[in-house]
Amino acid sequence: MFRLLPTYKGRHLPKSLPSFRTRLELYSITATCAQLSCNGIENENKEIDFEILFNSCTKTQQAKNLHALLIVAGKAHSIFIATRLVNLYAHLGDVSLSRQTFSQIREKDAYTWNSMLSAYVRNGHFHESVKFLDEMLSTSEVRPDFYTFPPVLKACGNVIDGRRIHCWISKLGFEWDVFVAASLVHMYCRFGSFAVAHKIFTDMPFRDMGCWNAVISGFCQHGNAVEALSVLDEMRLEGVKMDSVTVSTILPICAQMDDMLRGMLIHLYAIKHGLEFDVFVSNALINMYAKFGNLGHAQVVFDHMVLRDLVSWNSIISAYEQNGDPITAFQFFGRMQLNGVQPDLLTLVSLASSVGQTGDFHNSRSVHGFVLRKCWIMEDVVIGNAVVDMYSKLGIIDSARNVFEDLQFKDVISWNTMVTGYAQNGLASEAIEVYCMMQKCKDIIPNQGTWVSILPAYAHVGAVQQGMKTHGRVFKVGLHLDVFVGTCLVDLYGKCGRLNDAMSLFYEVPRTSSVPWNAIISCHGIHGHGETSLQLFRYMLDEGVEPDHVTFVSLLSACSHSGLVDQGWWCFHVMQEECGIKPSLKHYGCMVDLLGRAGNLEIAYNFIRSMPLKPDASVWGALLGACRIHGNAELGKLASERLFEVDSENVGYYVLLSNIYANVGKWEGVNEVRSFARGRGLKKTPGWSSIELNNRIEVFYTGNQSHPQHEAIYMELEILTAKIKSLGYIPDYSFVLQDVEEDEKEHILTSHSERLAIAYGIISTPPKSPIRIFKNLRVCGDCHNATKLISKITDREIIVRDSNRFHHFKDGICSCGDYW
Repeated sequence: MFRLLPTYKGRHLPKSLPSFRTRLELYSITATCAQLSCNGIENENKEIDFEILFNSCTKTQQAKNLHALLIVAGKAHSIFIATRLVNLYAHLGDVSLSRQTFSQIREKDAYTWNSMLSAYVRNGHFHESVKFLDEMLSTSEVRPDFYTFPPVLKACGNVIDGRRIHCWISKLGFEWDVFVAASLVHMYCRFGSFAVAHKIFTDMPFRDMGCWNAVISGFCQHGNAVEALSVLDEMRLEGVKMDSVTVSTILPICAQMDDMLRGMLIHLYAIKHGLEFDVFVSNALINMYAKFGNLGHAQVVFDHMVLRDLVSWNSIISAYEQNGDPITAFQFFGRMQLNGVQPDLLTLVSLASSVGQTGDFHNSRSVHGFVLRKCWIMEDVVIGNAVVDMYSKLGIIDSARNVFEDLQFKDVISWNTMVTGYAQNGLASEAIEVYCMMQKCKDIIPNQGTWVSILPAYAHVGAVQQGMKTHGRVFKVGLHLDVFVGTCLVDLYGKCGRLNDAMSLFYEVPRTSSVPWNAIISCHGIHGHGETSLQLFRYMLDEGVEPDHVTFVSLLSACSHSGLVDQGWWCFHVMQEECGIKPSLKHYGCMVDLLGRAGNLEIAYNFIRSMPLKPDASVWGALLGACRIHGNAELGKLASERLFEVDSENVGYYVLLSNIYANVGKWEGVNEVRSFARGRGLKKTPGWSSIELNNRIEVFYTGNQSHPQHEAIYMELEILTAKIKSLGYIPDYSFVLQDVEEDEKEHILTSHSERLAIAYGIISTPPKSPIRIFKNLRVCGDCHNATKLISKITDREIIVRDSNRFHHFKDGICSCGDYW
């Protein structure tokens, strides 16, 4: 090899061999060394400078050449040189060569073992590092020192290994060393063993900044805000100043505890100590102010940032998206692109949510397309869940289901999002179907979000038996006292006609927020107990709970169902004057409904004309519905004209106007409205009623004859009709909305979906047991009269929930007092 070297003299070295010069230098030095040795010349000036050679090695091959040179020079046997080679190979990423070199060292000391241990840890071979420590402790006579344990504690993959190493540390008396103790604190915090971590931390003779931050961060990350703040207070009492890590760690806790004052004081501390320009601190401040809904402060922090990273842009975009300002979120996204910052997965999560809020169908495809091009759905389930949620909020439920099906991995949030998507789009049966599919996945464990998703779906279809089973599961995992799950249970039982059970659960859940109060007020309202709803509202105020806009929607709706006009005006006044809540279109719609149902149609119309907001479909729809109840075709036509200007695609409004004309016998008007609706491709929502028996929900449509027991059902209806006629029942043909002969009209009335469900309930349940029916549309007046009489002749309580409220029929009387 040495004889070949001179042949390269004066030749151009190829670019494909960038490391060749270094190798040539090493070979030249080796040759010189060999030559000196052969000639017996000893000249200290000719000694090789191995320090330069070690520092010049940037590749594994160079390190191998140096290793060979050291062997030739007779220096490889030195424990110091050999250990340095172990570290060099580890630095270059070749742990196997480090281990080979380590194995060739005959006499090893603690420094050599520690170097090999660190080599494993630095290169991510965590499991091997733990095994290597075991080897050291069991086979070597060398005892570990203070430097042995910190790296391997960092490498522990589970708390069991950590505890075992902790035992060795205690046995060897290293627990009082500040670095070892700090490493133990970090390790226990990582695995959530905060009691042990805090005990070690408390017993430490000296605590550095990293140790304080580790304990505070550990408590913060696992939701133990009180302990985190307690450690922070202790730290400040000892005169230790917070650094940027402490500040950025503690700010999220302020938001979690809804303590804005503490958050602002920490912000002042950051300004005073020059930390406000630290990018991590600024990002934490933006997120904190966003959680408090203070977007002005969040933007001021963002605007004053000297350096912004991707997290900064994501934070400000998310701040506006989470606080219901998706337009501004999109504007910041545009600014982000102009600044040359490329979006990441979290950016698109915020954008998908913003698109869902704005109802922007066009941009939904753009967001989905961008995600597909980046293949992010394949990489991370979070963005997949966000796209499913986006399509669900837009009502494009088929696209949401397609994305859901295409997810390579589905976590519990994926299933929750799909269930919620169906439920919020009025497809409760589909939501229940997806939940049943989820239950078959053994690796998916339902959580709070699951129960909050499925319970409203059960409430929607009146599946009280299935809801009770879910209640049992919730109780088993101890979530029945969670305010959100508990409120959903209150809502379930209330909407399934079990008002006493709803009240019992209401008194069990925490009632410090308006959420459970809103639910129980609403439940009493739909049962026609308006006075009780008002009394509950007074109790709510007495307990110091602040009402929100939902509270007054529930109250005004309750007043509407009970005809409490004066009390409704009082609520409307209290909302504005005492609670400082500006009425929204929902509140105005409730007031129009309240006035209209009570027959004050002109007052309701004038109220609309005096509104400071432009009336939407819900407001004009409430007036149109009142016109149908009271048969005012002229005002109904005017309301429908305004209604079709703001929402011409809702078939329900065409049906309302058609019904008004049918009630007064204007069949030409009926045909004109129906023709106009057909011309727009709109179809009337078919009326259906359901009944839950034996854990099965039976659904009946008007005139349905496909049920296996339809012959027995119609025979029972004939018997019931004959009996109630003997009590004075006379069919009210004004509720037949077709221009047909009278005998056909009676057949149409008797085959309404609610009567089919009632007849099925009677023949399928024991005598005198209650029957619960759920109807998707409003109960017609003729069926209402007939059901009152059926409850009397069968000695049963018949509970019917229609699209507006509950009707409890018993002994020939309805709880609504014929006002609905």
